[in-house]
Amino acid sequence: MNEIQKREDVLFERVSQLIEIARTRVKTTIDTTMVYTYFGIGRYIVEDEQQGKERAEYGAQMLNGLSEKLTNRFGAGWSVETLKKCRFFFKTYCNSSIGSTVSTKFVAESNPNELGLQRGPNSEIIHEISPNRPFTLSWSHYLVLMRIKDEDERQFYEIESFKRDWSVRQLKREYGSSLYERLALSRNKDEVMRLSREGQTVEKPQDIVKDPLALEFIGIKPDSIYSESSLENAIINKLQMFLLEMGKGFLFEARQKRFTFNEKHFFVDLVLYNRLLQCYVLVDLKTDELSHQDLGQMQMYVNYYDRYVKADFEKPTIGILLCKDKDDALVELTLPVDANVYATAYQLYLPDKRVLKSKMKEWIEEYEERHEE
Repeated sequence: MNEIQKREDVLFERVSQLIEIARTRVKTTIDTTMVYTYFGIGRYIVEDEQQGKERAEYGAQMLNGLSEKLTNRFGAGWSVETLKKCRFFFKTYCNSSIGSTVSTKFVAESNPNELGLQRGPNSEIIHEISPNRPFTLSWSHYLVLMRIKDEDERQFYEIESFKRDWSVRQLKREYGSSLYERLALSRNKDEVMRLSREGQTVEKPQDIVKDPLALEFIGIKPDSIYSESSLENAIINKLQMFLLEMGKGFLFEARQKRFTFNEKHFFVDLVLYNRLLQCYVLVDLKTDELSHQDLGQMQMYVNYYDRYVKADFEKPTIGILLCKDKDDALVELTLPVDANVYATAYQLYLPDKRVLKSKMKEWIEEYEERHEE
């Protein structure tokens, strides 16, 4: 390959990358514009209905007529069902806010063309819409989110979808796995409130604990008989999904990692690393009932890594026992208060959202009663 061809290939790659970025940005802008448009349509429909004409027959007639006229002018995509979704979207988000996000307008007075809109003949901004917070996801995401009744829970999934770039499929999976409830049950009340404002934050070892862990994707049936090695193989075969389920910042280093101490060999089932906490995370898989020997062994693994493996700049090693069943009283009695070892149950099916919501409600009520005494 001569010099001209090399330069041509380099230039081609650079230009191609620029075009791909542009296409992504155009798609994102189009998606965002449509979300705000649907919000505005919902607003106009609700405002019309609130003019003393809230009778059901009027609403149905109005939506049918509006759908027909919009279809005639703009083509397919403006069915009555779509208009109903716009109305529901506005009602869901008209008073919603995320954390301390500054209130914004769809179109800023100073730059109405930012999202492709223009001023009207009298210099008014066409379709000026004022949600209390900016929309950052696609309409398909919001079709899932607006069905979540609890506002705190809905805001958590919206923040996580944006921060972690979840696809709609991933959002449905995380919601179906009750990620919000599982994280909330692993935290105190103040941090539960923080989930709805900031999403999942990883600042200390407890932040990566999730109970239970949902492993329905590995393909082992809940009523089947399986060994720890079978469980490990199934996890490795679905490693990407497993790391996503573990949470933010996880990287895979090794399986069956061997280390030798006093001429004896020991094996850690899975060695992970969390780049946010800057520490090793050792995972041992247990298919039998968790014992105090299991806890003691993991504490030894953690001590070894802290003394002989981790670098000076890294944080203390975390140990996680991933078990089918766990006894919280046994864990508390066996481990010292400052131990960096945690026992987490796993399930081979998606947890029952209603059960977890009920547990979460009881937990918050008990927490508030203890702090009122």
